[in-house]
Amino acid sequence: MRRRSPTNVSSELMEKGGGKNQHNRLCLLASLSAFFWILLLYFHFVVLAGSTVDKSVKLDPTPLNPESKTPAFVTDNRLPDNPLKSSPSTSETIPSNATPSSTETTPLKTTSTSSQKIEKFPFTRALRTVENKSDPCGGRYIYVHDLPSRFNEDMLKECRSLSLWTNMCKFTTNAGMGPPLENVEGVFSNTGWYATNQFAVDVIFSNRMKQYECLTNDSSVAAAIFVPFYAGFDIARYLWGHNVSRRDAASLDLVDWLMKRPEWGIMQGRDHFLVAGRITWDFRRLTDEESDWGNKLLFLPAAKNMSMLVVESSPWNANDFGIPYPTYFHPAKDADVFTWQDRMRKLERKWLFSFAGAPRPDNPKSIRGQIIDQCKKSKVGKLLECDFGESKCHSPSSIMQMFQSSLFCLQPQGDSYTRRSAFDSMLAGCIPVFFHPGSAYTQYTWHLPKNYTTYSVFIPEDDIRKRNVSIEERLSQISPEQVKIMRDNVINLIPSLIYADPRSKLETLKDAFDVAVQAVIDKVTRLRKNIIEGRTEYDNFVEENSWKYALLDEGQREVGGHEWDPFFSKPKDGNADSGGSSAEAAKNSWENERRGQS
Repeated sequence: MRRRSPTNVSSELMEKGGGKNQHNRLCLLASLSAFFWILLLYFHFVVLAGSTVDKSVKLDPTPLNPESKTPAFVTDNRLPDNPLKSSPSTSETIPSNATPSSTETTPLKTTSTSSQKIEKFPFTRALRTVENKSDPCGGRYIYVHDLPSRFNEDMLKECRSLSLWTNMCKFTTNAGMGPPLENVEGVFSNTGWYATNQFAVDVIFSNRMKQYECLTNDSSVAAAIFVPFYAGFDIARYLWGHNVSRRDAASLDLVDWLMKRPEWGIMQGRDHFLVAGRITWDFRRLTDEESDWGNKLLFLPAAKNMSMLVVESSPWNANDFGIPYPTYFHPAKDADVFTWQDRMRKLERKWLFSFAGAPRPDNPKSIRGQIIDQCKKSKVGKLLECDFGESKCHSPSSIMQMFQSSLFCLQPQGDSYTRRSAFDSMLAGCIPVFFHPGSAYTQYTWHLPKNYTTYSVFIPEDDIRKRNVSIEERLSQISPEQVKIMRDNVINLIPSLIYADPRSKLETLKDAFDVAVQAVIDKVTRLRKNIIEGRTEYDNFVEENSWKYALLDEGQREVGGHEWDPFFSKPKDGNADSGGSSAEAAKNSWENERRGQS
């Protein structure tokens, strides 16, 4: 048997071992390669993918709720397809129903339709201000237009032109209150009394607005927008001896100026209001005939959208609202009012009733002549007969002294429905007796209680005109206890019927200005909410029945027949009082003013 040599044995073993090592190396290399690719894939799909998601989320955090500090991410599948962006300007417009749940932030449930609806109403931010409970002015901001001086202050510089028969320069002093009244006879209190012209509300109201605590330069948060145009003074300059173009010029100029302002476009002027210290018929000329009375401010299409506050409004139109005539009393602080009220409660009143006024012999419908006759015949009635040239009738002291001595003060229609005397008498604590609902009940619905029996007596004109009812007998039937209750109610109304000193502000009491401004704000706020909700305030609104709507009870949305319909029926020929008898009454008012100054 042949033996192998050592060399051959070693070589063979090496060949066998080398094959095994090569196989092991291949396995190792394959394992390393597989491990590498696993790491690579893991790094790519897990590590890199995860960091990419985080980065995309952090780029665009969007709050679900403006009150929440927790961001909601755009990758969160709870979000709608078109979420509202987070910014100071739009956070105000998020609906009130977007409230967070008790456990987590609730997504804003906003569809594209509702989002468009929100963006459609630029006044939404103004409505939202009331939700800020830490802001005492929330929902009460007023923006005042900075009108060119030709619309207001320039008129005061030319005050002698404001009336043909009265020097209005002295009546525009002291912020529109006029010169102080001397208290020689002790009729007034020591401070706050002025010889105020009955047509001076334009200036008084505008100056009072300067003291309003919630003025703003940002119209987007304004609850209403004030237009400080002296409309009453404007028309007073041109009523006599001027053509219709001259009478209309300032009104047309004003409307043109307003409509170019961005504030106008928000609601087309329906959030705007202005004040005119005259009766509405001075601004309701129906035709362009030179002989027709007044201007056409309140018939201009743009002006129909605005609210005009006048001392006498139209019962058949919806764009004017009655505010009180100014009295002689303009207190600077609450204590002045309280002192006056206490004094009025304690007065001894020796007359059952009184009347201050002149007859209207040229007006066959007037009952003044019969009232004067009854006063003259009565032993418990007092008459201050205001024949033209009679000085006592133009003496604030004489008038107020008579009212302070009377339980009831007779207030028939003047040249038009209303008269300043009604407010002078209530200031004196005298219970007013009205003969036409248009003299107070349908006029001053912002300032007087809806239940007129609590503070006044109503005797229909026909009771005097046709039935010759005795005023003395009617008033004597009211018990002393009831008289006291009614008088207290009248005295309690005094703060809301007077205009405080425009250079100051009452501390806690609301004067006639405050009441009017809040009423305008409420009106505009209701309108805005109704627009958003797509509804109207009333069903089947008829402008000719405007006087009825303020008399509706809470929740009523439609008017029907009313016991006062006969008082406001229009002539059978179809001509409204605004173009006929009331316009004539306005003209007569000016003529009587002229005669009274002669």
